[in-house]
Amino acid sequence: MTYIFRVSYKTNMKKIILLLFSMLITSASFGDSEISLFNSNGEAVAYIAVDDDLTIYLWSGDPVAYIDDEDVYGFNGKHLGWFSESVIIDHNGESPCVMKNRYPGYTNYESYKSYKSYKPYKSYQEYAPYKPYTSNRFSSIPCSLFLAMGK
Repeated sequence: MTYIFRVSYKTNMKKIILLLFSMLITSASFGDSEISLFNSNGEAVAYIAVDDDLTIYLWSGDPVAYIDDEDVYGFNGKHLGWFSESVIIDHNGESPCVMKNRYPGYTNYESYKSYKSYKPYKSYQEYAPYKPYTSNRFSSIPCSLFLAMGK
């Protein structure tokens, strides 16, 4: 399988390595360059549009956040968490959203996604807090609600 990337002058090496690592460890199809994110019930509720500047969309098509290096920011500029090792980690070290390869066999069938809505402009980014130790627990906040805080 061959992947073609458009690398702009703004793209840094860390983002490319993170992207390649995520693509290599997951068994999902990348024909459309999207990485599904699952909640604690194993349902696909969001996805990362790889070819759209690592924008995170809810399954309804609403753009809510984006990945900048390892940090996950909402379009409102709020720092939501970190994307690390196939998991989005919140400020408490818990995981509201995970990729399929993190819990194989646990996830449900992915339903059809809605069309993507237009992305809003990115607000100024707030400073990221120190990254906490990561636990293996799901967050008490559902993935879709967690990501919607970036709207």
